[in-house]
Amino acid sequence: MNTITTTNFNFPNQKSVYHGKVREVYNINNELLVMVVTDRLSAFDVVMPKGIPYKGQILNQIATKFMELTQDIVPNWLIATPDPNVAIGHLCEPFKVEMVIRGYVSGHAAREYAIGKRTLCGVTMPEGLKENDQFPTPIITPSTKADNGEHDEDISREDILTKGIVSEEDYLVLEKYTRALFQRGTEIAASRGLILVDTKYEFGKTKEGKIVLIDEIHTPDSSRYFYAEGYQERQNNGDEQKQLSKEFVRRWLIENGFQGKEGQAIPNMTDAYIQTVSDRYIELFENIIGEDFIKADISDINSRIEKNVLDYLSKK
Repeated sequence: MNTITTTNFNFPNQKSVYHGKVREVYNINNELLVMVVTDRLSAFDVVMPKGIPYKGQILNQIATKFMELTQDIVPNWLIATPDPNVAIGHLCEPFKVEMVIRGYVSGHAAREYAIGKRTLCGVTMPEGLKENDQFPTPIITPSTKADNGEHDEDISREDILTKGIVSEEDYLVLEKYTRALFQRGTEIAASRGLILVDTKYEFGKTKEGKIVLIDEIHTPDSSRYFYAEGYQERQNNGDEQKQLSKEFVRRWLIENGFQGKEGQAIPNMTDAYIQTVSDRYIELFENIIGEDFIKADISDINSRIEKNVLDYLSKK
């Protein structure tokens, strides 16, 4: 299976490269960032040994589309996408928090709720809810942005301000942007027959001090979607929701004894299983975007990316 799981480019005026869990970010002359979205799969903050065909292309193209669909309400870092797996944008100083917003009791919130917790990141969750019920109002539950692949950790608004991680002035902007993006994402999802359940946003500051949206937005790696049709019936019957997100991978890992905890071994992903994950990501793309997925040439992904990026940079 042809996938891109690592890169080692050396672009003109390259100052540094950052290798994240899924993305590799090249600093060009302290002005531009070239973000290469790989086919790596991360779950429970652990990168799986094998890549997923087309996953990077899917994430990059979904994020690009949603950047375009939200730029009227929140400025973003993006300048160009010269390759299916690449986004190029302004160099920004990232805020060290991820702005997580939840419209429903799902995923991490559901797991915390199930063990009796009624406060998440300093926000009170009402009594009497069951998994996948809608919150009366979406709640913002930030997490600290971990370095070096460590686990992100829940943090309250109060702790963020007390510890000086983000100034109060900036944090108010982050909250405002987070709610505006979630509202727009909810409206777009509804038009596709989907429910945007929860998501996370990352923000940074440009050299001029402008706060902008960075990284990905409304992708299946950063967001959870349900199918709207039959949602209430499934809730009433106590059935699992039909969802479009990376949660299906997490559940498979949990069923096979892995939650990223010390001493646990990553279960073997067969080629057949990896193909089903790739197919599921394509399904996600087509449902979220509402268009057919066009597969890029993956016979030599690294060379294709290098050529397209060099062509773009030579014209700058």
